[in-house]
Amino acid sequence: MTRSNERLEMFSDGVFAIAVTLLILDLKVPVLESVHSNKDVWQDLGRKWPAFFALALSFLIIFISWIGHHNLLLLLDKTSPRFQFANGFFLLTVIFIPYPTAFMAEYLNTPYAQPAIVFYCLSSIFHNVGWIVLHRYILKPKSLLKDSVDPAYVKQIAKGSNYGFFIYLALAIMAWWLPYIAIMLSVLIWIYWIYLSVSIKKFL
Repeated sequence: MTRSNERLEMFSDGVFAIAVTLLILDLKVPVLESVHSNKDVWQDLGRKWPAFFALALSFLIIFISWIGHHNLLLLLDKTSPRFQFANGFFLLTVIFIPYPTAFMAEYLNTPYAQPAIVFYCLSSIFHNVGWIVLHRYILKPKSLLKDSVDPAYVKQIAKGSNYGFFIYLALAIMAWWLPYIAIMLSVLIWIYWIYLSVSIKKFL
């Protein structure tokens, strides 16, 4: 049955909003009792740079995912139970992002950064699997696309998600030996996803 995905998108937007809100909870203001001068305040803020970095990176990931998810739903005019469950799993991968963010923020500037960065990269694999599942059930068992949308384009996007799985897997492996390089490459990859998400617009 052809029907709107408005309720699905409204629920999804709510989950995205919650995930973004949870990110900020890891940032704490300097403890007043430990401050004795303006210099102490600035030094305390400086020591929190891993938390700001993790917040910015994870916000970027969630924001890009929201853009991609929104644009993807604009290609559809139908839904199915399988797609709804696939969307639910995808949202689970989104709402999970604040946890590895907090983990990395806590350990990034310590001698124990390696496991935190590896775990963060593994969470990227988990999120990527959410995209793979979401794309799969757009076309199977029946196409949910608008008649004006070429299925070949969605298959191309899905192929990009499949490639992404191996890219994030490689980053997770690299993070075991070169954690800081792996996290920097992860930033560059998400910048590329910005371009890919925006490019969907020309097919709407």
